[in-house]
Amino acid sequence: TESLGSLNLAKYLAQIIVMGVQVVGRAFARALRQEFAASRAAADARGRAGHQSAAASNLSGLSLQEAQQILNVSKLSPEEVQKNYEHLFKVNDKSVGGSFYLQSKVVRAKERLDEELRIQAQEEREKGQMPKT
Repeated sequence: TESLGSLNLAKYLAQIIVMGVQVVGRAFARALRQEFAASRAAADARGRAGHQSAAASNLSGLSLQEAQQILNVSKLSPEEVQKNYEHLFKVNDKSVGGSFYLQSKVVRAKERLDEELRIQAQEEREKGQMPKT
């Protein structure tokens, strides 16, 4: 009977382990579904332009918000972007004691904002070409 008791104990232990793995597996699957849903919702919130914008962020390594913060622009206006870019590029020039690293960040931010302005202009052209119903 002693071996029967240890056999039952091993059986219960195996059942407990299997149940624990199932619980953890379900929780992981649920968390994964929630993450996918949140990611999809965020992409939908960005709208159709989000795909191009996200691609531009990946290429430049900067998000649109980061680029706007670096160049200190609140709204995307080509004039404001250019003016702030020129100022920040000059003050961060190595010859005047600036930082090459910061200057390169300013250049990358300008590239990212220029790309976003290009995307917006393209969307405006596409809207203008759509037939009115």
